[in-house]
Amino acid sequence: MMTEPLPPSRAFDRSAIAAARQRFFAPVGQRPVLMGIVNVTPDSFSDGGLFVSREAALAQARKLVADGADIVDVGAESTRPGHTPVSPEDEWARLEPVLAALVAEAGAPVSIDTYKALTARRALAVGVAVVNDVWGLQRDPDMAHAVAEADAGVVVMHNRDGVDPDLDIVADMLRFFERSLEIAQRAGIAAAHIALDPGIGFGKSRQQNYDALRAIPRLLTLGFPLLIGVSRKSIFKDVAGGIVEGRLLGTLAANLLCAEKGAQIFRVHDVADHRGAFSVMAALHDASASA
Repeated sequence: MMTEPLPPSRAFDRSAIAAARQRFFAPVGQRPVLMGIVNVTPDSFSDGGLFVSREAALAQARKLVADGADIVDVGAESTRPGHTPVSPEDEWARLEPVLAALVAEAGAPVSIDTYKALTARRALAVGVAVVNDVWGLQRDPDMAHAVAEADAGVVVMHNRDGVDPDLDIVADMLRFFERSLEIAQRAGIAAAHIALDPGIGFGKSRQQNYDALRAIPRLLTLGFPLLIGVSRKSIFKDVAGGIVEGRLLGTLAANLLCAEKGAQIFRVHDVADHRGAFSVMAALHDASASA
């Protein structure tokens, strides 16, 4: 049975959310920030069905944090191309058995990957600190208010209902983010609590995905940290004879390039490998600076 949204005055521990949110945003600009992925879905493209139980989800979250994750991103609805949408009730049925335990025991802040305000409110009520909205506050008109009421952080992702290969995707992203940021401001979300995500793999052709990644310096002029989510995606399927599709090496190459261009947050499945790669990159920069 569907329950009503929780009353804002009683639902959220705003001080706890603020503290966890700050743990996520504080390192931005100082070093690459790693968002580890835990999908409690049966049909996600990479790890569907692996972490649907409380025990499996918690074990994976703890591993990601031990490997260096700054935040654990939990999703209960696959957003891969061709996915089957789920209702807020079904989404929460997947989340409820695991989410409170993750907040209490993962060892890092937790974000919720949802575009539904009701799901976000329920997640924020158990201590989630950041809402990762793949529709950038534009799909559910109540989402921005849910984030603001809890004083949570938000990741605003660019998305489109379909692919138009003739579209100037960077101009479209800038228009989209302008609308999302206006919505956030009207709702009372602080600018310091917002990150932007170009939405790689969402409503874009392969060339447009590449254009979006190349546009990182232009997107940074908006004044917000950028989150990149290319982990194990198929955008590299025609590179090097297809040997990098869905594999770590393609993800690492793309994320290192994005970091060089100024992106600060990386949503990944393979946290330890990224921590190592970013550490090598930092060491090489330090060696170059001292030479």
